[in-house]
This record gives sequence, structure tokens and C-alpha cells, in this order.
Amino acid sequence: MTVEPALRVTDRAPRGVLVWRWPAAVDALSSAGVGGGVSRPCWVINIGVDSGYGRTDLTDHATEVSAEIGLPGDGVALFTAADVTRPARSAAGGVTVHATVGVSHPTWAAGHRHLCTGDSATAAEPSRVDPTPGQSAIPAGAPRPGTINLVIQVPVGLDGGAGVNAVITATEAKTQALLEAGVDGTGTATDAVVVVWPSAAERSERFAGPRSPWGARIGRCVHAAVREGLAT
Repeated sequence: MTVEPALRVTDRAPRGVLVWRWPAAVDALSSAGVGGGVSRPCWVINIGVDSGYGRTDLTDHATEVSAEIGLPGDGVALFTAADVTRPARSAAGGVTVHATVGVSHPTWAAGHRHLCTGDSATAAEPSRVDPTPGQSAIPAGAPRPGTINLVIQVPVGLDGGAGVNAVITATEAKTQALLEAGVDGTGTATDAVVVVWPSAAERSERFAGPRSPWGARIGRCVHAAVREGLAT
């Protein structure tokens, strides 16, 4: 089921767009702003945008890009100012992860004032995490446009809970890679993840946490892909 993304450059995506299309139907769970949630997408695209991108009509932009490319039906669209021409890739045991990695504006998930009414408490300032000994941090002077997008393909079905497990496992692995590399944050405010699996799978896995067989593969592949993306 695993496919490799095709790179296209169009008038609506002059910085490039990565396109995933599968020969058979797939199901997906995604945090994407366009086509997010549970879906059966005809495609997934990752659109390269300028660092000063200011459009708020994301669905319209995705529709323009998909129409220009000639993509049928509905799909999932991601956006990033990171370089989409060289996505990081990692695969193990049937799981394949592609990542576009940019961290120009890292943020801590609990690093801001709590916004609930009547709660004026502030989160403790997170401590910096030094790179793990023997592992290099992000190269000095490397470009760091924002947003980390992950497209994760698994060859087995996932039930509802396992799909959520997979997203959580991927997010934890991404954060581990960032902290090991010395990034001052747990991600960026615009990170997105897509998990895709075959619709016709004979059975669905119940678990995809980091101690399950498929979750462990997802975790290792996401960690490796994000580390590779940070280093390029």
C-alpha cells in the first residue's frame, strides 16, 4: 500500500507540492486544517508556502491546487514553509513516514497562560533540554522555516482507538526528536499529522501506542524522519 509522494510545481503552489495517491481506497485520521478528522481521502497533499503566508481560506487554496494538478475527489491538505522538495523519509516493518520539518517558531505545548475563564495560573517555564550526548543539534545557520508535517502510512487497519494512539505516538516521537536536538519547544503551533491505512484491511489493530508492535514502528520511523529533517 505504501506510495512515494510525487513533487509538482504549479501556479498555485510555486514552492512545490507533494502528492500522495493510492491505487486502492485508504482511510485516514488527520489533524490537518483541510480534510482533517476521519476520512477516506482520494489523495494527500503537502503544499509549500512562503514563510509570510497569510491566507486564511485554506480550503479554497487547497481546492485551487488540487484542481490545477487534476486531482479527483476530496483529500487532505497540509501547508508548510519548510522545503517540500526534499522530504525526510523513514521506513520499518511496513510503516513509512515522510516528514517536512521546519522549526523557526518552536513553542511549548504548555508554555502559555491558561485561557480558561477564571484561571489566572501560568504554566511553569519549561527548562531547556540539552542534546543527548553523542547526538548533534541542528546545524548552525541552517534554514528553519516553520511547521512539521508528518504523513504516516501503515499496511494494517486501525480501529478508532488505535488511530488516535497512532497520532499520539507520532507526536511523542516527534517531540522526543526535537528535545534530543536541542530545539526549545515541543513542536510548532501549526504542526500536522496524517495517518493512512488500507480501507480493505482484513482486520483492524486495536492498539498503536509505543509499546504495541505497530505503534513502536510508527514511533521509530517518526523519530528518525524528524531527526533527518532537522539535520538537512
